[in-house]
Amino acid sequence: MIIGVVKEIKDKENRVALTPAGAAALVKDGHSVRVESGAGAGAGFSDDDYKAAGATIVRTAGAWDADLVLKVKEPQGIEFQYLKQNILFTYLHLAGVSFELTHALLKARTTAIAYETVEDQERRYPLLAPLSAIAGNMAAIVGSYYLARVNGGRGVQLGRILGTKHGKVVVLGDGVVGQHAAMTADSLGAHVYLFGRSRKKFESLSKVRPHEIVFVESNEQNIRQHLRDSDLVIGAVLIGGSRAPRLVTEEMVKSMQPGSVVVDVSIDQGGCIETSHPTTHSDPVYVRHGVTHYCVSNMPGAYPRTATQALTHATLPYVVKLARQGLKALQDDPGFGRGVNTHNGFITCGQVADAVGLQSQYREFSPFW
Repeated sequence: MIIGVVKEIKDKENRVALTPAGAAALVKDGHSVRVESGAGAGAGFSDDDYKAAGATIVRTAGAWDADLVLKVKEPQGIEFQYLKQNILFTYLHLAGVSFELTHALLKARTTAIAYETVEDQERRYPLLAPLSAIAGNMAAIVGSYYLARVNGGRGVQLGRILGTKHGKVVVLGDGVVGQHAAMTADSLGAHVYLFGRSRKKFESLSKVRPHEIVFVESNEQNIRQHLRDSDLVIGAVLIGGSRAPRLVTEEMVKSMQPGSVVVDVSIDQGGCIETSHPTTHSDPVYVRHGVTHYCVSNMPGAYPRTATQALTHATLPYVVKLARQGLKALQDDPGFGRGVNTHNGFITCGQVADAVGLQSQYREFSPFW
């Protein structure tokens, strides 16, 4: 199979979908790997590194002209021209991005597999987890940065000062993002409140690592109460394939302390805070009702080396399956098959069809049509 690795063009997106070591494994398996020139530069991988791994360096069109195209982020508008009836494997977040991408994938009859909807045998999201962990860690760190008065914040440091804890952090969602955000904030020395639906999940987290995090049942009353005196609120809600639910209303944001900070990690799925809208690494924050909002939709792109290595480690076994078996790999592994969002002009993920209002174009995936 011919496998193309595309250079990312989203703002300050320096990750790449495959490391040279991953390329070498695919070449050894008998496949042809085409890497767009400069694709790995931002993550510290040169064209020569890929050449040494047996890959061929090509221009943009050559990387897209493949049986299987590997990316990190969803295709941008200027890239729609390259979409075709092949396999695209990337983060798509169709429920949170513009409808234009969904329509472009349908028009091109692309088999688009979303990293974020691939499931394992326990219905977890193995390809979302490593980057979610990075985003969770980053959410606490970047939130702390914007709390500094010189950065427009309240002037509250999240930390333990001579044994006394300072700063209150509210984390909405107890999945991978939420757990990592809470543990990082706890490590800094803040008072941390983790909102979730499952106390059992929280108790299992306590067994993994001792901490002083407080579990709070996620409901409107509790969220409203805790937001009033919070310094940092981290949105970390995920419903696989669907648009993130709005847990924080604009009224709640108005009730927050001036200079407090919101980091909405859920923004790639539409955001869980009503006042959130996507921002970029070049222009990451804005202020609404006195509250600083950080809503960068590709947060892990700030740490491209770590993120690329973690992503390839997770995705490579799936890429190998696709390269060896083609669409049959998706039929043989139902969890992998649930990653397919579009195929042959149809939407194949019910949550996406609902989110974009195209239920009439939904059809259950089968490699035979």
